[in-house]
Amino acid sequence: MKREEIIRMLREHREELRQQFAVRSLALFGSVAREEAQDASDVDLLVEFDRPVGLLHLIGTQQHIEDLLGVKKVDLVLRRCVYEELKEDILGEAIDVFQAEKVEIPPAARSRGN
Repeated sequence: MKREEIIRMLREHREELRQQFAVRSLALFGSVAREEAQDASDVDLLVEFDRPVGLLHLIGTQQHIEDLLGVKKVDLVLRRCVYEELKEDILGEAIDVFQAEKVEIPPAARSRGN
């Protein structure tokens, strides 16, 4: 599966992933992001959740994305758990699929908190 197709499909299911699985952001990295993937290559995704999640939730999210993409193997890596030794390489090649939307706080509301 091509990089652009994977990104398009994940973006089409953005709200579903947010509502059902609390996915805050996704970024593609690895061989698919570099356009070096072979037929047997997995799809590597950096993920952030809106809330703390357990292993079963992570596995359920992974399986759901595999089904969405019609691929055999998706590797979900928690962005906060990337090894320091690999962080520069992974983040350097990562392609943002979607991110949490920033909520603008009006200046009047900010000043009330003081």
